[in-house]
Amino acid sequence: MNDDGINLSERELFFRHLALTSFEPPAIKFQNAQGIYLYTPDGEAYTDLSAGFSVNNLGYGQPEVIEAIRKQAGIYLHQTVYGEFVQSPQVQLAARLVRVLPPNLDCVYLVNSGAEAIEGAMKLAKRVTGRPFIASFVNAYHGSTHGALSIMGNEVLKLKYRPLLPGIVRLRFNAIEDLKFITQEIAAVVVEPIQAEAGVVLPEGNYLQALRKRCDETGALLIFDEIQTGMGRTGNLFAFEKYGVVPDILCLAKALGAGMPLGAFISSKQNMDTLAYNPSLGHLTTFGGNPVSAAAACAGFDVLRSSKLWETVEKKSQLLTEGLHFSPLIREIRSAGMLIALDFQTPQLAVSMLRKMWAHRLISDRFLFCPTALRLSPPLIISEEEAKNINKTLHQILKNLEDGKNLD
Repeated sequence: MNDDGINLSERELFFRHLALTSFEPPAIKFQNAQGIYLYTPDGEAYTDLSAGFSVNNLGYGQPEVIEAIRKQAGIYLHQTVYGEFVQSPQVQLAARLVRVLPPNLDCVYLVNSGAEAIEGAMKLAKRVTGRPFIASFVNAYHGSTHGALSIMGNEVLKLKYRPLLPGIVRLRFNAIEDLKFITQEIAAVVVEPIQAEAGVVLPEGNYLQALRKRCDETGALLIFDEIQTGMGRTGNLFAFEKYGVVPDILCLAKALGAGMPLGAFISSKQNMDTLAYNPSLGHLTTFGGNPVSAAAACAGFDVLRSSKLWETVEKKSQLLTEGLHFSPLIREIRSAGMLIALDFQTPQLAVSMLRKMWAHRLISDRFLFCPTALRLSPPLIISEEEAKNINKTLHQILKNLEDGKNLD
């Protein structure tokens, strides 16, 4: 091996020169991808049951998206910082979004990622209300940047990075009695309408309606983090439509970019204009709304809307999980469309199941804040036949785990 790395394999270079998020990544190299499958250089097909953590709602190789990327790349890649020049892909994407959103969500700020969407939303709420505090929820995940980390609802990922932002009020999801802590000092309440990394925890009863009402009473803005739940994943275009509760600020990312890096925070024009004066440049981003990403997002959005994929996810979700709840290893299955948690009796069982799934080339993962559960969130384009076949494999794995057999 040379010091310059010339004779190192790509896998060795991966571990040597790329910063890692853990010391035990799968470190599999995929040569290409199509539909719901990723292929190794040897031609082995892996089924993606995480969709790149809900990014690839349209799967891999969507021709309309690829063509939009190619076309825009031939026009221009970047002009100047966001918000200075009229760039057609950005304008067209914003117009598409506000066309399907409620009237109070009529102004879009495009950013690079979900974390930046959250950061921008928090800043906007403080600017609009003039208040110092932000409320968020136990076991919530909103990103890993400093501000987003501050409102994260789990201490494990936060402890080594303190001190974080002050003035964070912690609430328990679905706990009506905690709503009293939303006072007139709270600028905003940041909430996932369906808690994803907590293991797909759904709102109970009229909880979101009660939360909306309390925010209205106190003047706190309601921020919905739909970074994972948006763009059709839960059976509606946006999860807030399932519950009839409209936020004051909506955060999107992941599937918004149709595989390209893109995020957005969306509010009223009146609210958004506060970022433009006293002081101006209230939020800045160089690459936010990158024209190629925005062009991909427009194409992906058109495919999603024309196909109405969200109308198919409930049935395919049922096919994917049919009968799995009869396994004595599984405590509960929680789902919102194609966002599914298989919750096992113990964390050890979840780990064993995950290893067997990978051995069968089924890509899944655990949730950050629910060690007993595994994630099923495949691309929305998964066919009914594919869902049935995956279900058969999951049944086989569970049966062999029950019998104590080794499937490796």
